[in-house]
Amino acid sequence: MSIYAGTSKGVFSVSGDGVEHLLESRRAREIVQISGRLFAGTGDGLYISDDAGRTWTLAGLRDSEVWQIRDNGNGIIYAGTAPTGLFRSEDNGNTWNEIESLARLADENGWCIPLDPPIPASARALVTTGERLWVGVEVGGIAISSDAGATWSMVLPGENPDLHMMFAHPLEPETLYASTGYGRLDGVAEMIEGNAGVFRSEDGGNSWTYAWRGITPRYSRPMCIDHRPPYGLTVASAPTAFSSHRQEQGAKAMLFRSEDGGDSWRSLCDKRHSPSPVNFHGLTVDPAVSGGVYVGTDSGEIWKVSDDAKWQLCADGMPTVLSIAAIEQATR
Repeated sequence: MSIYAGTSKGVFSVSGDGVEHLLESRRAREIVQISGRLFAGTGDGLYISDDAGRTWTLAGLRDSEVWQIRDNGNGIIYAGTAPTGLFRSEDNGNTWNEIESLARLADENGWCIPLDPPIPASARALVTTGERLWVGVEVGGIAISSDAGATWSMVLPGENPDLHMMFAHPLEPETLYASTGYGRLDGVAEMIEGNAGVFRSEDGGNSWTYAWRGITPRYSRPMCIDHRPPYGLTVASAPTAFSSHRQEQGAKAMLFRSEDGGDSWRSLCDKRHSPSPVNFHGLTVDPAVSGGVYVGTDSGEIWKVSDDAKWQLCADGMPTVLSIAAIEQATR
């Protein structure tokens, strides 16, 4: 097993011998392996590695912050960025071309993150299969295309434009899950049930159902779904966008699991993390253990968490962990 941590200061490898700083960059928000190649989406652009992270090449998008990278199953790779942008590669990431229609949509609709002053919105969540694309924008909504980005339709789950993560069910591509926050184009929504949390669609994103009833904290961000039965959906949440281990009472974050599409949830937290004093930003499935996940914290830790809520510390002493990749049989 090869474990990589994307942090606020670049990419680290994690092993029994400790951690090793492989790539220095700003905010490595995504690490993913596609066709044997490692991709790192960072605040300095998109990096690729063909030797399991020993060396890296800046492949492009140097003027963008790369949030997520996904392949469509037919040899096409997409990257979502901030400011809102969508890029496409047909040569395994060596070169990239912008699908300019998404950036135009963002400009026309004034998408932004409502801070003072406002900052550009982020295309931070991607789902793609064939010619179909779903792009979750913080703060803008979900842009849906059935023709590889030539045309778009827009949808707001529960009238919520603050999209964080999206995943499709492994066996049911029309079933999608989205995590959301309290951001609105005109400010911050009231912090009540329904205004943040997890939504589910069973019709390819055209309509959405709130799947987070009775769950607190509500502000949901990291998400992953197991590719093995019962296809557990894991989501981390915290009280606000700014919850942190540096706060006097800690982040008060939680980690939840659903095996029925969000109809019911149970905690994956142990006693030490109920609630957690550290916030969770990185989250990925453990490919070696059914129901297991790896979770990364804002205090620089990575934990291995089992389906029965047993927590094992894998690494600490890193900068804030923003993303994790756990890859079986990667060649080092």
